Amino acid sequence: LIGALQRLEEDQTRISTNLAFLERLMLESAAFACNESIVKACHVKAAIQAKSTRNQYFETQIRDSIIDNELLIQVHGEVIGQVNGLTHIELGDASFGSPIRITARCYPGGRGLINIDREVNMSGPNHDKGIFILQNWLSASFSHLAPLSLNASLVFEQEYNGVEGDSASCAELFALLSALAGLPINQGMAVTGALNQFGEVMPIGGVNEKIEGYFRVCLALGLNGKQGVIIPKRNQRHLLLDAAVVQAVKDKQFHIITIDHVLEGIEYL
Repeated sequence: LIGALQRLEEDQTRISTNLAFLERLMLESAAFACNESIVKACHVKAAIQAKSTRNQYFETQIRDSIIDNELLIQVHGEVIGQVNGLTHIELGDASFGSPIRITARCYPGGRGLINIDREVNMSGPNHDKGIFILQNWLSASFSHLAPLSLNASLVFEQEYNGVEGDSASCAELFALLSALAGLPINQGMAVTGALNQFGEVMPIGGVNEKIEGYFRVCLALGLNGKQGVIIPKRNQRHLLLDAAVVQAVKDKQFHIITIDHVLEGIEYL
């Protein structure tokens, strides 16, 4: 029960005082205990799993689209200028994470970085802020070599409902650098995290749902030991993952990499 309240708060050192949530969980756990005199940990786990299964209806539809190759997501091989970002979707009581493909194309020119989602008014102010920070970090980092002269475009593939938040700015930067350098990125590694003007990686929300959602996609498409996620180190205390993900990490079938600075992520990828 304490673990569930920690998960609700997304913090290993704090618990939520949402007593309405606690009451519902206790009642459902007691229902799983049936005629037993004591409600045990296994009954609480069963109640938590039942709630998770009920909330996975929409996630399952998205995952089926990925499996059927209608929603294009790769978790095997290497590709230049392409990376899997992680989205967090909230639908009432249900919340889950899902991967989204981010691509970049570059060629010589003077127009600079164009974010296609922003150009067609499909991005919110927080996302636009992240793009401007990305662009200025890139320009400042290479200014000692030469002024940055390029035409580059970034886009969230197959996203038709708009983009908000800056948690994909690290993934966008890695896709852009891959396109610039002509070096491929391992498609099994998904990225989440926001960067500031000095390249430091800022924490993001919904980290557990993002990791678990991506893990379930990788599991459906086939784990090969090369898949995992890159997250901000400042999110490490927020990790309260379900047992399947924890076991996969122990078995080295899935990896969780934490970074403090974008240069660490560049080096790893």
